Amino acid sequence: MKNAGQLSRRQILAAAGFAGLAALTGCGSGDDGGDSKDLSKKQNGAMKNYRAGQQFKAAKPLSFSVLHNNNPVYPLKGGWLFWKELTRRTGITLKPLDVPLADYEKKRSVLIGAGDAPFLIPKTYHPSEVAFVSSGAILPVSEYVHLMPNFQDKVKKWKLEPELDSIRQSDGKYYLLPGLHEKVKSGYSLSFRTDVLDRHGLTLPETWDEVYDVLKALKQEYPAKYPWTDRWSTNTPFPCGALFSYLGQAYGVRAGWTYDNLAFDTEAGKFVFNGATDGYRQMLEYLRKLVAEKLLDPESFTQQDDQAVQKLLAEKSYVISANPQELVQNYRYNLEKQVKGAKIEMIPVPLGPAGAVVLGGTRLENGVMVSSKALKSDTFVAMMQFVDWLWYSDEGQKFCKWGVEGETYTESGGTYRLEPGISLMGSDPDAPKDLQKDFGFFNGVFTYGGSWALVSSSFSPDEKKFQDAMAQRTQLPIAPAHPLQSVEQEQATLWDTPLKDHVIQNTLKFVLGKRPMTEWDAYVAELKAKNMQQLLDLHNKAYERYQKENG
Repeated sequence: MKNAGQLSRRQILAAAGFAGLAALTGCGSGDDGGDSKDLSKKQNGAMKNYRAGQQFKAAKPLSFSVLHNNNPVYPLKGGWLFWKELTRRTGITLKPLDVPLADYEKKRSVLIGAGDAPFLIPKTYHPSEVAFVSSGAILPVSEYVHLMPNFQDKVKKWKLEPELDSIRQSDGKYYLLPGLHEKVKSGYSLSFRTDVLDRHGLTLPETWDEVYDVLKALKQEYPAKYPWTDRWSTNTPFPCGALFSYLGQAYGVRAGWTYDNLAFDTEAGKFVFNGATDGYRQMLEYLRKLVAEKLLDPESFTQQDDQAVQKLLAEKSYVISANPQELVQNYRYNLEKQVKGAKIEMIPVPLGPAGAVVLGGTRLENGVMVSSKALKSDTFVAMMQFVDWLWYSDEGQKFCKWGVEGETYTESGGTYRLEPGISLMGSDPDAPKDLQKDFGFFNGVFTYGGSWALVSSSFSPDEKKFQDAMAQRTQLPIAPAHPLQSVEQEQATLWDTPLKDHVIQNTLKFVLGKRPMTEWDAYVAELKAKNMQQLLDLHNKAYERYQKENG
């Protein structure tokens, strides 16, 4: 297939409207011959005239296999109300292939490589899907979203086309159905022991300069302690992944869990290397200063999460990275039990040189890949309708999140309340039942994305305050589409990983003082020796080509 015209073809399809689109849809998985172009023989169990906002109910009982990421916090149970009620509403029985959370990515690759993957492969974070594109093992799902009216409706209503364009491959298609958010939702920031700040006449900081001042003041009061100890350094290539992510944002760069070798310079109109930018260097200088002045515990970058939390609970430190769940369930709950009068609060991400911004492109969440094998099934259309209802309809999303009205929750005027005796993420520590563990709802495999009303319906007062503040900020620009052709993709992968590894290793060396910041230019030269410029040239060439072909 040529690259030229792919996007315009998509636009023709969109303009043609819903009617008759099945006949227009070509280009299947590539290994299914001419049959993949004709969906008329794949309608078994499908609804006729299925549309957005309609309850999906298969015309006959069907079952589909799904890869299930088994979270140890709420291990899978066959007796969950989720499975039973899902079948009752939709006529679909899901058959989960259970994979432990710690092995999920590895096991997923093995299953796909061996041709043993289930039809539905959720909990996939872009760009993980790219590795499976060239083999034809997963479907170019953008070719089949005409079967998904709820998905299409949300993309149009929330103007998510630029985000979707950013995950297209060199053939102009995308291979992942991502979670769709109406608004940006932020996850992590700093939390402070506010009772300790109050005791010393300190206020919660709003900028990173003020964070430094508060830490400095705490150090003077408690010279033997590190005011800040941190976490989220294990099971991740980037130690302190949360901290680097939200600190990087303040400098206008991607770091930590959100790190990417590529960054798009909107002024220059080209891709630059993220780990070699001035913003990245300034971020490292800031952290280096904190470590050098003993304001940030150097063990933060190696310790287990439990060790970091224990230091907080034992009052060896007063500041730690948080997300709203950890703040309420772990820090506050345990601090209140152990330390009389202890109070802890999470602040909006402090502001830095980039101003009041949040990272762009974060309205897409992890999503679902579809095995190419599914296209060979005569129930393919019904499956895509089901996926559309469960993951993208308002009703499906509400069901995945809250469960069954009158049984697990009640709703009035947009306010959701769990039924008595049911807890969600520590909301009622004494409740005998848990929405996730005992009923299977609010499961990360099925619950993500949605309208702001639904997403915010589970916010604690703390999170509501945090998210409302973050929602006022401007999104940084989304990197434009620059898909690589398969041979370029192979080459880019060979360069990408060693470069990323070098950035991560030296990030830590600079921050911990094992390498002086005066060696920054030498570090950039080392990146050049590892094909940094060649990688940029490759992506910039792809960007120019895509612009030319797709306008």
